[in-house]
Amino acid sequence: MKTLKIPLLTAFALVAAALLAAGCGSSSSNAGSSGTSSKSSGGYGYGAPAKSATTTASATGSATISSRMTSLSQILVDGNGMTIYLFEKDKGTTSMCDASCAKFWPPVTTSGAPKAGSGVTAAKLGTTKRADGTTEVTYNGHPLYLYAGDKSAGDVTGQGLNAFGALWYVLSPTGQAITS
Repeated sequence: MKTLKIPLLTAFALVAAALLAAGCGSSSSNAGSSGTSSKSSGGYGYGAPAKSATTTASATGSATISSRMTSLSQILVDGNGMTIYLFEKDKGTTSMCDASCAKFWPPVTTSGAPKAGSGVTAAKLGTTKRADGTTEVTYNGHPLYLYAGDKSAGDVTGQGLNAFGALWYVLSPTGQAITS
């Protein structure tokens, strides 16, 4: 009887691919809530179970963007208090994050005009059409995203990550990236 020898790196790649495939197969939506986030459980970064490719608008159809104090400073959050990020690769209001990128960095979408919550300047809110036809919320000209690795309101685990070709940063209520 012959023993099959699999190099360690190949075995690791097979396990990682299986975990990624399992994580991409399901997500839950909270369309009836007052926020914009869909949650999933487990892991961080690449291989983290993905949230839905787009976030869910509130029952009224409009995403709410607010600010919240975190360990990094006062930052933008969605209606559930989940941290919002910008992607440095974006070109103006055009999102450069789709397909697999959007599984790890779900865009904040809306089906109505976005609403300014506490600490947010309404005039800085806007929207942009994504390649898939959905409407993504912008702030100060930046398309907005969540991070699948953030599991609770106030988590900032995506801060400063270099993924999908550029860096990801939280935003201050002025609409500027917080890079520290």
